[in-house]
Amino acid sequence: MPPRFTDSSLPPQHSESKIIYIDHLKVLLTALVIIHHALVTYGAPGGWYYFEKTELRGAVIPMTMAVCVDQSFFMGFFFFLSALFIPGSLTRKGAAVFIKDRFFRLGIPLVYYSLIQATVMNFLVYRYGGKHDITFMQFLSGYDGWINVGVLWFVLALLLFTLCYVAWTKTANSDFKDWQLPTLKQIMLFAAGLALMTFLTRTVFAVGMVLEPLGFQLGHFPQYIAVFAFGLIAAENKWIRQIDQQHYRKLNIFILCMIVIGFPLIYSLKMVFGQPLEWFVGGWHMAAFLYAFWEQIIGISIMAALLAYGKKSLNRHSGLMSEMSRCAFSVYILHPFVLVVLSLLLRSWQIDPGLPRLCKAAC
Repeated sequence: MPPRFTDSSLPPQHSESKIIYIDHLKVLLTALVIIHHALVTYGAPGGWYYFEKTELRGAVIPMTMAVCVDQSFFMGFFFFLSALFIPGSLTRKGAAVFIKDRFFRLGIPLVYYSLIQATVMNFLVYRYGGKHDITFMQFLSGYDGWINVGVLWFVLALLLFTLCYVAWTKTANSDFKDWQLPTLKQIMLFAAGLALMTFLTRTVFAVGMVLEPLGFQLGHFPQYIAVFAFGLIAAENKWIRQIDQQHYRKLNIFILCMIVIGFPLIYSLKMVFGQPLEWFVGGWHMAAFLYAFWEQIIGISIMAALLAYGKKSLNRHSGLMSEMSRCAFSVYILHPFVLVVLSLLLRSWQIDPGLPRLCKAAC
C-alpha cells in the first residue's frame, strides 16, 4: 500500500514539476495534525484517547487558539488536496478498477486501525493511564469497541465522498468544466455562505457530537463536503496551474488580523459575559453564529493562502520532503499510537505544559 493520502500517480493534465508542492503541503498538514493532538492531550479542547490537562489559563488559552485555527482548515484542506487527484485517476483507470483500488488503499488501513491499533491503544490507556492491573486478554474479554476508526474517520469519509463522486459521474450529464479560478471576493462570498450553512448544521449537530461508529463530527462536514467538491472542480479546470500568489496577496494580513484580533473578540464573549462554552459549539446562539463565521472565513482564507504560498515557495524538488511525502499516510495512521505511548511514559513527570505539578511539588 503506497503511503499516500491520494493516488501516487499524477493526472495527465498536470506535469509533476507543476504540482510537486501539493505533496509538500500534505507533509506540513500531517505535522500539524500531530501537533494538534499533542495540544489536545495537554490542555486544548477536543476528543482524544488520553489526557493530562493543564489548569493554567495562560497555557490553555493559546492552546485553544491554536487548535481552533487548525480545525478551521487542516482537515478540510486534506479533503481538497485529495480531491485534486481523483478525476484524473478515475478517467485513466475506469470506474471498476478505480473503486477496487480505493477500497484497497483506504479499506485496509481502516480495518487495521479499528481491529488492532485502536484496541491496543485503548488497552494501554485503560491499563496504565487508568491504573487497572489487568492483562491484555482480560481486557479483551470485556472489550466492546471493535468498530473504532479513530483518526481514520477522514479515510472513511474520503472513501464515501469518492464513491458519491463516481456515482455522480455515472448519472449526471453536467460536468465541472469551464469554471474560472475564483477571485478573492468570490472566495470570501463562498466562505460566508459556507459559514451560514455550518451555523445551521450546528443547530442540530453541535461541535463535539460524534456520529458513532463512523467517528464523524457532522458539525464540520459542510466544509469538508464543499471543499472536496471544489477540489474536483479545481482538478477539472486546472486551477492549480493558474494559481499565483498575486491572486491572494492580501490574505496574509487578513488571516493574521482574524487570529490576533478576531478570535480574542469572540472569546471575550465567554470571558466578559460569562457565556458557556456550549453556546459556541452549536445551537441558536450569537456566539455559535459568530464562531461559525470566524472559523469558515479564516479556514477558507488559509487554504487559499497556503496554495499560493506552496506554489511560490515549495514547488521544488527536495529529497527530504519527497521521502517524508511517501511516509505521510503511514505517519498519519501511526501517530496516535506514538503520542499515546509517549504520553503514558511521561505521565509520572512532575511537570506539564502549564507547570502546575512543579508548582505543587515546590509547595
